[in-house]
Amino acid sequence: MKQFGITPKILQFEQCQEFCEHFQIGKGDLVFISDRTNEDYFKDKIGDDAICINYRKYVKGEPTDVMVEKIYADIKDFSYNRVFGIGGGTILDVAKLFALKNIVPVVDLFNKEFEIIKEKELILIPTTCGTGSEVTNISILELTAIHSKFGLAVDELYADYAVLVPELLNNLPMSVFATSSIDALIHAIESYTSPKANAFTQLYSLKAMEIILAGYQKIAQNGNEARQPLLKDFMIASTFAGIAFGNAGCAAVHAMSYPLGAVYHVPHGEANYVMFTEVYKTYQAINPDGAIKKLNGFLADILGCDANDVYNQIENLLNHIITKKALHEYGVTESDLVDFTEAVMTKQARLMANNYVPLSREQVLAIYKKLF
Repeated sequence: MKQFGITPKILQFEQCQEFCEHFQIGKGDLVFISDRTNEDYFKDKIGDDAICINYRKYVKGEPTDVMVEKIYADIKDFSYNRVFGIGGGTILDVAKLFALKNIVPVVDLFNKEFEIIKEKELILIPTTCGTGSEVTNISILELTAIHSKFGLAVDELYADYAVLVPELLNNLPMSVFATSSIDALIHAIESYTSPKANAFTQLYSLKAMEIILAGYQKIAQNGNEARQPLLKDFMIASTFAGIAFGNAGCAAVHAMSYPLGAVYHVPHGEANYVMFTEVYKTYQAINPDGAIKKLNGFLADILGCDANDVYNQIENLLNHIITKKALHEYGVTESDLVDFTEAVMTKQARLMANNYVPLSREQVLAIYKKLF
């Protein structure tokens, strides 16, 4: 029985110049990269013969099946052997699909209605400190037909190389830092309490939590600019969390955030934060023993509080990074809560299977109502 694995080879370069010298990007390469990242960091470093895709040309918000099919239509007649994804979670998740032999129709791909074959080399380079996608075998898209995010998790989506280049975080806005790093923190926490967790995954979960929370404490004390010398640490913590959840999985926090992100276009990490503490308070009420007891003790030591007050204190800390909002502040209606619950219970079984304790339809709806 497989317990743990790190499939991509992890490389680290301090500067983009070193990365480009190593990989020599040019003819035969498909590169997913935003125009801004290209201009800021890769000007004159990527060969003119490379096929560069600015995904913002195709979508303004989260990635969708429609967006992927439009990109495919534009590049299907080009020949390429390597796929580079340079960006946040959106870019990395989309780039993964283009390493496959068969991509469209995307809904059929995500429903595994045809054979999934990887035929291109895949190199993923994150430009935020939260996705962890560079080391996972998961691609998340909004499937427009069901108005919800949906994940494809198959080993063919693993990168050949996950490349960390801290220079790419130099211009990261505070808002993106906040939402991406909170996402990484929740990756670490959810994977720690997953039934699939083990001693190996929990080692990475704990270290990611430690780095991120220690960084948040410095930011809370010294202001937003205190994040700058910590960005490399946050990037590494994000990859640690990616390794953990890539093996043990995420759960209800992510599952419940997906309808909010898909319908109201709330940034992924922010949507996760909205759900996070109420889900864990519910877990605690149902079964205060087991992995959550160990988690709470670990968090209490970092936060300097009583274990029973962990989730209030962690919320106080995270509010220095991004302010938590009620669901109605995003435009969510009471009727949406029923629809969100239905989407979670029928479309997110892959994630809900990783819950610390099982949650019923009634319990999920009750969480949404408390957050409303």
